[in-house]
Amino acid sequence: MMKKVMPLVFILFLLLTFHVRIQPAQAEGTSEAKQGGEAGLAQELTNPLADLMTIPIQMNYDREIGLLDDGWKLQTNIQPVVPFKWNEDWNLISRTILPVTYQKDIFPGAGSQFGLGDINLTLFFSPRKPSAGGIIWGVGPVLLLPTATDSLLGAKKWGVGPAAVALRMRGPWTVGALANHIWSFAGDSDRQDISSTFVQPFVAYTWPSAWTLSAQSESTYNWKIEKWSIPINAAVSKLVFLGKLPVSLQAGVGYWAESPETGPEGFRFRLQANLVLPRYMNK
Repeated sequence: MMKKVMPLVFILFLLLTFHVRIQPAQAEGTSEAKQGGEAGLAQELTNPLADLMTIPIQMNYDREIGLLDDGWKLQTNIQPVVPFKWNEDWNLISRTILPVTYQKDIFPGAGSQFGLGDINLTLFFSPRKPSAGGIIWGVGPVLLLPTATDSLLGAKKWGVGPAAVALRMRGPWTVGALANHIWSFAGDSDRQDISSTFVQPFVAYTWPSAWTLSAQSESTYNWKIEKWSIPINAAVSKLVFLGKLPVSLQAGVGYWAESPETGPEGFRFRLQANLVLPRYMNK
């Protein structure tokens, strides 16, 4: 049933994006909206290090998971981004991923599971101004917290490692990459240790109408089993105003170019609403 419903939800989301009434007034206190209008703010949302407080809510549907390829997963990632002014020269950007997952028939005989997964927290220290070449960059630690409410929804391990991101915004284009590596250092000794590299190259183009087309990959290499997981994703988003609240609505589709034997296969679907809160660190 879910395999039939998700494409319909995807289409309805696209129709909603086209029909949301866009407010002519700019959000109060939004410097990006004042400087570059709606398109300027839309492009800022493609920058992982932007000085914007946002709450992306992202829903991903993957299928053909497990030894028999009959499992599926619906994962909603709540991803608050909170920037802080560290000092006159540096920002500190906190990016958190809180996954809420419903999955079925992924593990033989285990049925379905629903609940919170492991939390991923990244702290980026980033210069407040781009480099002379226009490069925006940040580095810091990434932490994996064993918060899963079901043993089949998490690794039951504590993890830590380095993270980095670099990008350039030129005209309507945003091009960059984000990467991290996590090693486990504590947790359930009966569970497999973690040594995992994550690489996310991304490119986006924003039109003056505040539409954005983006493409990226969220590739993961598991050094313990020496296997890649590589989804290729494309998405379209539109900045709208719900009253005075800027919201970026996004719909996307992807394809698993590579995955482990029990990993997802075929096409995947993504819906996202990115709420921009009226508080900015550059005040």
